[in-house]
Amino acid sequence: MQQQGVQKRKLIFEDTVIKKIAGNVASDIEGILSMNGGFMSNIADRFRNDTDPTKGIDAEVGQKQVALDMEATLEYGADAQLIFDQLCDQVYRSLKQMTGLELIELNLNITDIMTKREWANQTNEGKKETKDRVN
Repeated sequence: MQQQGVQKRKLIFEDTVIKKIAGNVASDIEGILSMNGGFMSNIADRFRNDTDPTKGIDAEVGQKQVALDMEATLEYGADAQLIFDQLCDQVYRSLKQMTGLELIELNLNITDIMTKREWANQTNEGKKETKDRVN
């Protein structure tokens, strides 16, 4: 649908928007326990009640394309290749649907594997998720 009278049009997405979309998709994939940020992100998490959906995600956003670098902790015993394939497919679809941008590159760095129990004992996210399941 063409706008009447508009000569130039430009839709721009901040990196944070793209990172939130990717982070929310990742949080719904079975086997990904958490997205991992760097040292400063981990310190900041100690002072927050909610988790940051952009943690562990870097984005390069162009006018028509997106490239992502992500870091994650996977559940011990999970199929990393299957998780990666699901992540790529679902992030691609979500970005295309919500922004019209095409995901051209996604790099996933697995920084750790843990059992759900280990993860719950070591993180506030895990403790909250475990508490939510029990209640």
